[in-house]
Amino acid sequence: MSPVNSGESSGDEFSDSGPQLTRKEIRAREKSLATEGHDVVPPQAFETGHSPQFRAAAAGPTGVTGPQSADVPAEAPRVPPAPPSVHEAAPEMPDTPPTVQQHEVPVRHEEPVHHEEPVRYEEPVQEELLHHEEPVHQEQLRPEAPEIYDPHAYDPHGDLAAEPGQHHYADHHEDEAHHVYDDADAYAAGDHPDHHFDEPGHPLMGAGSSVAVVPAKSKKVRRRRRWLALLLTLAVFVTALVVGAQFLKPLLGGDTIADYPGPGTGQVNVSVEPGEGTRSVATKLADQKVIANPDTFLHELTASGGTIAPGEFQFRQEMKNSDAVAVLLGKGEGKVMYFALSAGLRIGESLQSISEGSGIPVTQLKALSDAPAQFGLPAKAKNLEGYLAPGEHRFPLGTPAKEILQTLVTATVDELKAQGVTDPEKQYDVVTVASIVQAEGGQAEYGDVAGAIYNRLKPNNTETAGLIQSDATVTYGLGIKSFHIDEDQKADKSNPYNTYANQGLPVGPIGSPGKNAIDAAAKPKANEYMYWVTINLDTKETKFSKTLAEHNVYVEQYNAWCAANAGRCT
Repeated sequence: MSPVNSGESSGDEFSDSGPQLTRKEIRAREKSLATEGHDVVPPQAFETGHSPQFRAAAAGPTGVTGPQSADVPAEAPRVPPAPPSVHEAAPEMPDTPPTVQQHEVPVRHEEPVHHEEPVRYEEPVQEELLHHEEPVHQEQLRPEAPEIYDPHAYDPHGDLAAEPGQHHYADHHEDEAHHVYDDADAYAAGDHPDHHFDEPGHPLMGAGSSVAVVPAKSKKVRRRRRWLALLLTLAVFVTALVVGAQFLKPLLGGDTIADYPGPGTGQVNVSVEPGEGTRSVATKLADQKVIANPDTFLHELTASGGTIAPGEFQFRQEMKNSDAVAVLLGKGEGKVMYFALSAGLRIGESLQSISEGSGIPVTQLKALSDAPAQFGLPAKAKNLEGYLAPGEHRFPLGTPAKEILQTLVTATVDELKAQGVTDPEKQYDVVTVASIVQAEGGQAEYGDVAGAIYNRLKPNNTETAGLIQSDATVTYGLGIKSFHIDEDQKADKSNPYNTYANQGLPVGPIGSPGKNAIDAAAKPKANEYMYWVTINLDTKETKFSKTLAEHNVYVEQYNAWCAANAGRCT
């Protein structure tokens, strides 16, 4: 039993013997019971706090109240339109829904405690209690709740804990909790909706108590928030997937397309070496952006059933796989014959390189070379030595051997003509000097070497008596490659290329001179040098001198370098 309900009540008003009452009928019966037909409030309630609503609040946390029925007069004046306040300046209540009052009344006593003297309550009267215009009598009893009350709807650990026998309204619908705040303005204006169960003086609430009702979120709001959280989570997950895919795509090869649409643009030259595998060739083509994907290209190549032959091929960038395969198999216009000749190669080495790049047998090429007259060379020429121009050469697939050799010879003759040498006999001599310059000196000293050779060939030369004295010519005649020859080899006049024993130029060129060597031989640098020696075979540094004594000093430097670089001067 709550201490604020000290009177006796039989509970007949709310007995379950009759038919089921509606909520409005229950509310009307509660109001009739509470007022007993009187619309008055005892004046002591505003002066001493002896009203039933304030006695419970005055009891404080101990729940002790003073005498209840002795101070209530039989007749009471009517309630003024604006309820007076105990204090002149009552604290202004906030506009927000009421919170738990400062004086909470824990209703936990089995029996009410009475005092001899009334206890005055001097605390400020809560404004929301004074706004309640319904008169509440001290003798008001707490009836037993009918079936529509839910004894479990009230929190037993809340501000007003239910006692045995007490019943409270259940929230039959979750959204009904919002009515307390939704009708706050109407309540302040005196409009009391039927579903307000937290009014001061209500039979189901402790007298003078004010309970803060926190509105619960409706199912619709909670559902909307859950969906919003789900959508946000999904958006973050999808974004993470997209960003991660962008980083992983290059690692997984996802950014490589299977094939270009073709036909491609520009020109790219790719060489296939003898014995080179198809995977290596595919990688080369992909690196040059000829094809898009090595794997799909190899699949296309395998499906064609063809094999790749070595050679030089011309492609376009961003070609279709099928078009690139056709070029490699010689089915397209891009298939070419390719070979490269280095400056200084002898005739045998040059013919071998041409054979490897074109597929033409060496014997066929040598037979053509041994008949130099058909290429416009003078009668003293024994073969095409010195006229096979160095450099990279490409010819369409199937180009005849004679046409290939003629192209190389023409390139050399054209360079001689560009330097003012037009006579074939004179051209042959210049090519011979150029081949010695190419073999003896570094590129920076080509002009001085050529000048020294022409100085030795002068009729009035008494220093060397018309001898060029080139080691490179001797070794060429011997058919070897060496930087060192002995005295016997130097004295052998049977070697037509021995410039130590035979005056003047050798019988022919000793290799294929490059453009710079031809230019130096055609237009030598004027000097008085008679000797030269390369003292460093790596850097091709060459020393020049006018006398033999000075020359011998530089020869010692060359010997010192050879001693420091064992095996290089053999």
